[in-house]
Amino acid sequence: MSVFLKNILYKIQNNEISIEDAVKEIDKMYYYNLEYAVLDTNRQFRKGFPEVVFCQGKQKDHILSILRKLIELSDNNILATRANSDIYKTVVQEIPDAEFNPIANTIIIRKRKPMGIGNILVISAGTADLPVAEEAAVTAEIMGNNVSKLYDMGVAGLHRLLAQSKKLLEANVIIAVAGMDGALPSVVAGLVSNPVIAVPTSIGYGANFSGLSALLTMLNSCSPGIGVVNIDNGFGAGYLASTINHLATS
Repeated sequence: MSVFLKNILYKIQNNEISIEDAVKEIDKMYYYNLEYAVLDTNRQFRKGFPEVVFCQGKQKDHILSILRKLIELSDNNILATRANSDIYKTVVQEIPDAEFNPIANTIIIRKRKPMGIGNILVISAGTADLPVAEEAAVTAEIMGNNVSKLYDMGVAGLHRLLAQSKKLLEANVIIAVAGMDGALPSVVAGLVSNPVIAVPTSIGYGANFSGLSALLTMLNSCSPGIGVVNIDNGFGAGYLASTINHLATS
């Protein structure tokens, strides 16, 4: 923020901008009104990462204009979640360097190389949980973290997980993604000392209740050190893991 203010002050000093226009520029540090969306342009300074675009339910032209404005106002990487191939086709026509992950359903626009600090481990119970796990991994990576993955490690074949004990113990924070019975985070938290972020998914048969049973299992875990995010909320898990990892490495 201080660099932003200094640039405005230099422009005033050099008669490159009027006082009135400078005030308008300073206002942009806090929010930018697009009428259909009010961008929280101060979030990067408060939280360390710009506002993330949730695409589901938004019109494609709105998504595109929001991304354009974020690119203009931020010098950081940009992330959009719950995108799809149609949204990406619209975006990439105007923003050629936009990258689409068809598993995570994310769009990222890289404006700087992520720092790659610490160690976040993303584990999925089953292959069907990959979209949520990948959303978490993409989120954590674009926010500047080293991210490793272990997929299809469910408790139905516990030997697969135990064979990776070295990776489990080395991670600063673990994201454990599971549907069905939702038991994976409890097992993982019983093996490690660092925080485990549990992510229930909507994958499962009828009594899974679209992820509700997995959510309740995770909330009722007797293993200490678990925090639980909402059903299918890979983004929330990745963001929280990034915050923890940055604190652990600061």
